[in-house]
Amino acid sequence: RLGKPLFRRLPRGLALTDEGQALLPVLSEAFERIAAALDHVSDARPREVLTVGVVGTFAVGWLLPRLRDFQQACPFVDLRLLTHNNRVDMAGEGLDYAIRFGDGAWHGTEAQCILHAPMTAMCAPALAHHLRHPADLARQPLLRTYRVDEWAAWFDAAGAPCPVVRGAVFDSSLTLAEAAVQGAGVALLPVNMFTRELQQGRLVRPFALELQHGAYWLTRLKSRTASPAMEAFHDWLMAQVGAAAQAA
Repeated sequence: RLGKPLFRRLPRGLALTDEGQALLPVLSEAFERIAAALDHVSDARPREVLTVGVVGTFAVGWLLPRLRDFQQACPFVDLRLLTHNNRVDMAGEGLDYAIRFGDGAWHGTEAQCILHAPMTAMCAPALAHHLRHPADLARQPLLRTYRVDEWAAWFDAAGAPCPVVRGAVFDSSLTLAEAAVQGAGVALLPVNMFTRELQQGRLVRPFALELQHGAYWLTRLKSRTASPAMEAFHDWLMAQVGAAAQAA
């Protein structure tokens, strides 16, 4: 198409003609732009597997709605999520991180607070009609997890005597919440993990009282050296936490 040669043959190779010299800067810039575009659409970094154990309540109530953002921000990370009921064996399960609920004191781990989780009483709307004062809860099944002291602490904060807690015991706040939705009783649940159920009207808060009784923590073994994937997940997670706090 050019009708003119771009190279001339020499005894020991090739050399650009005047026409080739004129095109060289333009072609070099074009190839650089193509390379930059390819780098943008396909991350050249080697892919890494990151295995994170997550307490189910946090996974469903907070992490999953933000998962697409993480995949876009860190495309080189192949994330493996293993949900648990807050009891994990990090070494035995090969976890890079574990997200847990509690006070941050787990042997052999470094823990960083992600999110405070105030607890409040929640129930189905039909059940809430019978609740005017904290003492009215004595006539209702009080659903609970294995953390047996939560209802006693809530009644203490409410200034009311704690009745005998007779409700069913659950190993997961997710099933605990679903039992409350189904009208099985009143549950103590972390407010910021069940905003969707509250917005949809599946659960209501008969009392405004919130109990400060724990937080969600990002934990890793002290013996575990942070990989690039771990650092990327940590930085993304804390940025999301900060953004959510500013939006609140």
